[in-house]
Formats: sequence, structure tokens, C-alpha cells
Amino acid sequence: MEAVDNPEETIPGNSSRLAGNPNWGTATVVGIFAGMLYGGSKEASASVSKDAEVMLKMGSTQDKREQHRLMRDAMEKRFTRVTRGSLIGGMRLGMFTASYFSLQNFLAETRGVHDVFNFVGAGSATAAVFGLIMPGSLAWRARNVMLGSVLGATVCFPLGWLQLKLMEKANEGNKQDTSHIGEVTSGVGAAIERLEQQLRK
Repeated sequence: MEAVDNPEETIPGNSSRLAGNPNWGTATVVGIFAGMLYGGSKEASASVSKDAEVMLKMGSTQDKREQHRLMRDAMEKRFTRVTRGSLIGGMRLGMFTASYFSLQNFLAETRGVHDVFNFVGAGSATAAVFGLIMPGSLAWRARNVMLGSVLGATVCFPLGWLQLKLMEKANEGNKQDTSHIGEVTSGVGAAIERLEQQLRK
């Protein structure tokens, strides 16, 4: 089979991961912050209807102290909801990202080849595990495991193929830059040798 149909890269013996492969720690941190942003924005948007109820209550009373108390309670509850949503979202997406990339790196190191099947295996296994730990009955968890494994493999296959293509382009660019630097270095070395010969004469 041609390399275009099944792109793969052999991992060198002196490197634990291919150049361009996301680092586990960096990806986890990005996942945590993305989950916090998503969870917080989701809770903030869900608080709009509750804020409307508070405004109706404030309009129904003329007591300034009661209005101030309602506004303060609404702001405290909204802050609590947004904070809780941010923490829960960051924890969930951070755990998913950490599990996915750690399993992907483990498959790449174990198999000795960095190809699209590492992405598929990591995505399928991670989605299946998270489907298993979701609350519900045993039959519901089994259904989540099946759906998670299939969905994870389906989503990660094109994403993994695209990432491998981008990594190949990046590695080709690095090789060209290295060869160009070598040519410049050799030219400078030759000029220095000619200058030394002229000085000796």
C-alpha cells in the first residue's frame, strides 16, 4: 500500500515522540482551560432566564432594601454557578485530554510506529472509558461504551490523518531549513579558510 493511503512515521530510537506530536502536559493544560471556558460560558448563558425572573421580582416590590437583597442573591448564585461550571468543565475535558494523549503516546512507543491507528485506538478507548464511568444502569453504561468506542474511532480517524499530514509537511520544512543552514555554514567555512591562506602568504 502506498504511503499516501496510510501515512506513518517510524519513531527514532533516540526520541520518544515524533516532532510535531503534541506534548501530553501542554495538551492537558489547553484542555483544562478550554473546558473551563466552555463550562463557564454555558452556565453564564443558562443564567439569563434566571436573571429575568429576578428582574420580575425586583419590579414587583418598591422596597429598596428588598431589591438590593434580590440583586445580591442573584449575583452570588450566578457567580457560584459559573465557577462550578468552569471547574467541572475544566476537570472533565482535562481528564479526557490527558487520557487521550497519554494513551496515544503509549501506543506510539509500544508499536514503534506513529500512524493513524494510534489516534483511532486512543480515541476509541478513551471515549469508551468515559462512557463506562457515566452514571446510569449497567445496560446504559454498556450502550455508552459501544457508542463511545465507535464515535471516538470515527472522529479520530480523519483528525489523525490530517495531523499526520501536517506533521509530514512540518518535518519536510525542518529538513530543508537544516540543509540550507548546512550550506551556509559550509560556505562561511570555505571563506574563512581562504582568508587564512591569504594571511599565511
